[in-house]
Amino acid sequence: MNEFTEKNKVMVKRDYEAVVIGVSTGGLEALQLILPRLREDFPRPLFIVNHIHKTSDNFLVRHLNETSRLLVKQAEDKEPIRPAVVYMAPPDYHLLIEWDSTIALSTSELVNYTRPSIDVLFETAADVYGEKLIGIILTGANKDGSEGARKIKARGGFVVVQDPETAVMDAMPRAAIAAASPDIILSLAAIAEFLCAL
Repeated sequence: MNEFTEKNKVMVKRDYEAVVIGVSTGGLEALQLILPRLREDFPRPLFIVNHIHKTSDNFLVRHLNETSRLLVKQAEDKEPIRPAVVYMAPPDYHLLIEWDSTIALSTSELVNYTRPSIDVLFETAADVYGEKLIGIILTGANKDGSEGARKIKARGGFVVVQDPETAVMDAMPRAAIAAASPDIILSLAAIAEFLCAL
């Protein structure tokens, strides 16, 4: 499926509680197409891992916060989770979701040669939110996120993958499709429409 249609909307009527997004190469372009389209009263938290160098500055967070109606911020350790906030993983820290509705940051070993890792976020979020979770894999050059997407599916969550034909780098979407059999495959613009329809 490549288009978000009226028929697809039937698939997204469950009361989802959170959205996790994984992105790598091409992340700025992808996120600045999706996030500014979301309303300021979006009723869920969004958690994003974007593969960034450990010495990266805060440019991406600042830029997205300036162009988005939602608050976009770098996640902080032990921070309570709130709706209508976009939490970005900081450089060189894994972002984890805790059972007490707080965020944890970790400097544990690299996963898929990276920290932050998409798999770490997706797997911990799947444990906490189960069938109430939406996982989205966007453009990227490796396979990070594919195991996490598989776990979200196993826990009854909903998995969306960017159409590889529309990705700056198609390796990550293709790995997620192979591992997780996503519920829907969409272009970036259609992913934004999907989130607006929730």
